Amino acid sequence: MGAVVAVIVVLVILAIVAAARSLKVVQQYEKGIIYRFGQVLPEIRGPGLHVIRPIGDRMAKVNMQIVAMAVPAQEGITRDNVTVRVDAVVYFRVVDPIKATVNVQNYMFAVSQQAQTSLRSIIGQSEMDQLLAERETVNRELRRIIDEPTEGPWGVRVERVEIKDVSLPEQMKRSMSRQAEAERERRARIITADGEYQASKRLAAAANVMARDPAALQLRLLQTVVEVAGEKNSTLVMPVPVELLRFFEKVAPGPAHAEHEPPVELNDLGDAEVAAAEAAISNAHVPELTEANIPPVPEVTEAVAPEVRQVTAPDLAKEDAKGQRA
Repeated sequence: MGAVVAVIVVLVILAIVAAARSLKVVQQYEKGIIYRFGQVLPEIRGPGLHVIRPIGDRMAKVNMQIVAMAVPAQEGITRDNVTVRVDAVVYFRVVDPIKATVNVQNYMFAVSQQAQTSLRSIIGQSEMDQLLAERETVNRELRRIIDEPTEGPWGVRVERVEIKDVSLPEQMKRSMSRQAEAERERRARIITADGEYQASKRLAAAANVMARDPAALQLRLLQTVVEVAGEKNSTLVMPVPVELLRFFEKVAPGPAHAEHEPPVELNDLGDAEVAAAEAAISNAHVPELTEANIPPVPEVTEAVAPEVRQVTAPDLAKEDAKGQRA
């Protein structure tokens, strides 16, 4: 009786062990691969409860989720001879569980090493400006380089690659900051000069409008006085009458203008008056010099030199005698 009980207990224990080895649970994010006496079965088990042979079968589970792997920072020299240090993140997943478990011993380690070597390669092929400004292009090229040897033989697909940080030398950072500062200063100067140019055009147009009506200038002067008096200060304003300025303008010599001549219409920027002034300067009339205005040139006559005669002693005596007779 005792022997029978012992056999029954042994059989129950063996049944429990066989059931434990035969029943396998595969999660939703996993795939099951059956090895039967060391040979992989072509059928891949999906999520759920599966029964396998207790002797000779072994199930390997492969995670099908997307894995985010950080690539260690790699230091290299770019194509324009700048030393940089770049780190990235690789997102990949298994698309073929059989290849991922049979063709490669540890696909996680293999993808990590492939990502590091590809990152060094992409650093040498790119310039510093591309690594800093053209991240999307560099990411696509890096993904292509990593995915090329992994998807076909290993059954691993690289979904995305992102460059996290690009570390530059301190000297290069200072040079870039100086360049950016110089660029901002250049833009500021251009904007200031453009503002001065537009302001001068507006002032010229405003002066032309005020010149049409003398009362406008007087009103502008009174408005300026009100603005100065509104502030709490001790400024003394002595406005000069506009009529006095008009008197000096009439007294001062200058080209006479017809009173009935209508004022010239100008645009807001005052370009027409500048063009008219340049035309007046270029078309200035210079009076021609006529022949009547040219004074005659005096004629120079040749002077006759007096005859020089040699006088001797007898001739002098004859001259004295003629003088005494006379």
